[in-house]
Amino acid sequence: MGAAGLILDKMGYPKLFVGIPLQTFLFLVALGVDYTIFLTTRAREETARLGHRQGVLHALTVTGGVITSAGVVLAATFGALSVLPLVPPVQTAVIIDLGVLVDTFLVRSLLVPALALHLGPRTWWPSALARLAFRPLASAAVERVAARS
Repeated sequence: MGAAGLILDKMGYPKLFVGIPLQTFLFLVALGVDYTIFLTTRAREETARLGHRQGVLHALTVTGGVITSAGVVLAATFGALSVLPLVPPVQTAVIIDLGVLVDTFLVRSLLVPALALHLGPRTWWPSALARLAFRPLASAAVERVAARS
């Protein structure tokens, strides 16, 4: 909000309309939660298969492009509001564009995976993945060979 405020001030809109901060904040939080769920669900699936570190990194590799593409498209879509001759849509466009780009390139690409790696398996508490002794799920081929022996 601060960076968007500086940009809007330079654009000649020093005062925000009353409902804009709350509306844009709620939209950005909902979007951030949505992207986080998408990333962490994939990370949880991969962690069960590959282990914590490899699972989180593989999930970021697989979903990073989708999240980045969605963020850029959404920012461009809201950027179209900035050409309207009304002040509230321009303010909304600037705040949402900046928020989506920060969320896409910093929060989802760097901060969430870094926090998951820093916390280690505790990220998945209270599930079984949080326990220290990790055993990856065996693939179907490995289970069949082990059963025959």
